[in-house]
Amino acid sequence: MQLLFLVTLALFLGVTVTVPAQEKRVHRQHDLSDHDHDDAHSFQYDHEAFLGKEEAKTFDQLSPEESKERLGKIVERIDTDKDGFISHAELHKWIKHRQRRYIEENVDKHWKDYDQNKDGKIAWNEYKNTTYGFYMDEEFDDVDDKVSYRSMLSRDERRFKNADRDGDGIATREEFTAFLHPEEFDYMKDIVIQETIEDIDKNGDKKIDLQEYIGDMFNAEDGENEPDWVTTEKKHFLEIRDVNKDGFLDASEVAQWILPGEVDHADNEAKHLIHETDKDNDGRLSISEILDRMDFIKVSTITDYGTLVVDNHDEL
Repeated sequence: MQLLFLVTLALFLGVTVTVPAQEKRVHRQHDLSDHDHDDAHSFQYDHEAFLGKEEAKTFDQLSPEESKERLGKIVERIDTDKDGFISHAELHKWIKHRQRRYIEENVDKHWKDYDQNKDGKIAWNEYKNTTYGFYMDEEFDDVDDKVSYRSMLSRDERRFKNADRDGDGIATREEFTAFLHPEEFDYMKDIVIQETIEDIDKNGDKKIDLQEYIGDMFNAEDGENEPDWVTTEKKHFLEIRDVNKDGFLDASEVAQWILPGEVDHADNEAKHLIHETDKDNDGRLSISEILDRMDFIKVSTITDYGTLVVDNHDEL
């Protein structure tokens, strides 16, 4: 079960400026999809990996004929050597490109809201004033959940300072990207781990026990049976996550869980897509092979077609 980003400040009433969706939690595989990679039940992970998260939603609304037409245009973009086939290298490059584009577009969307003086940088005060505005001056007295609001301000400030590498209180574009997407930057890994523990740790002991681990993903309603995947997650906690077998996940174990080394998810997804789609086993995909697996491909990361149809410049 993927870690979800925590609720955004936009969920709290009373913010003077509508706050763009701000990620407060870090996905273990945030870069490709929010869904589990489980082809036995759904191809949604692969769908978002091929198409991109937002565009995948639009793709599902197209007719089969429209889907094939747009998918054909995407295949042409991926096939950079124009030999009529998509190789592993081309597919890997495309998926990495979609990852980068998602982050760039997300930063672009937020940038204009926060760079109030239009100097190409975002100071902490600009971010703070835009996000919290009037209610910050009144110490959140008019906000129902003032404790949570103050906690989020403190958390934002801590993350901003960690992202601000030169400590001048002003974020360059790269530093602001690290603030919004800390999981993408090595120097932000400690803050990712700290925030994850804070979000799941309910008793404040700075560790995660089995009940907290499962409770972050599943809370049974009255009479509801526990799904099989919960049993599997409990086994993973006991046998894999809890390395020292003390019944808790500490910071180092959380790091191994959510930041499991330099795993190239784009490379793994490219291999997976070729394995599932390559009928003649020649290690590459033809347009006919791709179109024959529309059910699989259209629920994958490659397609991100929504912007491709209106985008005429060479994205790669």
